[in-house]
Amino acid sequence: MRKKLRCVMLIDDDQNDNFYHQREIKKVNPNITIVTKTTGVDALEYLKSNKENIDMLPDLIYLDINMPLMNGWEFLVAYEKLDEILQSGTIIIMLSSSGNLEDITRAMAFSCVSDYITKPLTSEITGNIFKIYFN
Repeated sequence: MRKKLRCVMLIDDDQNDNFYHQREIKKVNPNITIVTKTTGVDALEYLKSNKENIDMLPDLIYLDINMPLMNGWEFLVAYEKLDEILQSGTIIIMLSSSGNLEDITRAMAFSCVSDYITKPLTSEITGNIFKIYFN
């Protein structure tokens, strides 16, 4: 059974991409809460700090690959080690400017990754993702 989408997390160090992607998400559903983190480290800290408040946990994470401090690959390795409650039902979609087949294959090898799309995220792509994964 698909669940309701309440919160989306964008993990990307590019502020311009984050601004644009937030706008595209809000075009599809203006009621969604969007949490933006510019590093994988900050994203993991956010998830851990909300362990007792599951309503603040994202239902969908868009994850960039190339970021400082902790790249997308390193985030995924750390994410898979988190408590199950922090991962429960969360959809992770790699959102990268790379259309490289090796990156796509590597991303899809992670059991927590549901899809891989190339930037930019449009309202059409967002709408399709919402239909596939959420009510």
